[in-house]
Amino acid sequence: MHSFQLVSREHKKDDTIIQLGTCNIGGRSTLIMAGPCAVENQEMMLELAPVLRNMGVNVLRGGAFKPRTSPYSFQGLGEDGLKILSDAGRSVGMPVITELMDARHCDLVSQYADIIQIGSRNMQNFTLLREVGQVNKPVLLKRGLSATIEEWLQAAEYILAEGNHRVILCERGIRTFEPFTRNTLDVAAVAAVKNLSHLPVIADPSHATGRKELIAPTSYAALAAGADGLMIEVHPDPANALSDGKQSLMPEELAVILKNIRKAKIA
Repeated sequence: MHSFQLVSREHKKDDTIIQLGTCNIGGRSTLIMAGPCAVENQEMMLELAPVLRNMGVNVLRGGAFKPRTSPYSFQGLGEDGLKILSDAGRSVGMPVITELMDARHCDLVSQYADIIQIGSRNMQNFTLLREVGQVNKPVLLKRGLSATIEEWLQAAEYILAEGNHRVILCERGIRTFEPFTRNTLDVAAVAAVKNLSHLPVIADPSHATGRKELIAPTSYAALAAGADGLMIEVHPDPANALSDGKQSLMPEELAVILKNIRKAKIA
């Protein structure tokens, strides 16, 4: 018996497909989530949302509560950021995803987000996992920066065990000895988890590499390995972004990646 049961292929042989508005997450669809690391202001989000929508992005992302390594870094706009993100998504008919860091904010984030993200640092915050397991919203669960595949799936099990079966797994790179990239994208983990679990799996090449020039090739590799989609950071002015500018693409750079994906029929 696996230490994870509800998420396993033995429990459910067919792929889980999560319906969200007009888009499907899992199955034969390729989900694209894109947007800035952090919601910075209303003007930027309202200008960026239609651009992303028109190029085929399915879900608008943006952080309102930001877990930063330094306490002096930009921490997000909080509820104001949630409102801005939600308004931008509604203006173009796009669902939105944002990170939940604290169980005390679960009701607040649920008011504005269509998908709740549990970030890498909180993958084993079991209180938080149980909380989102009781919410009627899809949950995106990022792999912890030092987590094994089994630990990642066990974390997902916490959510399903509470009754929420709409979970999306996200490979975002793990910490290794290599300092050239921010993390190391574990492409093999994408294929492995697709074999072990029925849940949809996406990749986050932005956090995995930390280098914008590596986002395109790692995106193609993840999709070729079986990923059901991508989460990519996009900012209209990366040089002046308040967080993660070095790993953020310009909208036109994302457009090239999406065009190549469709042309090569990678996904």
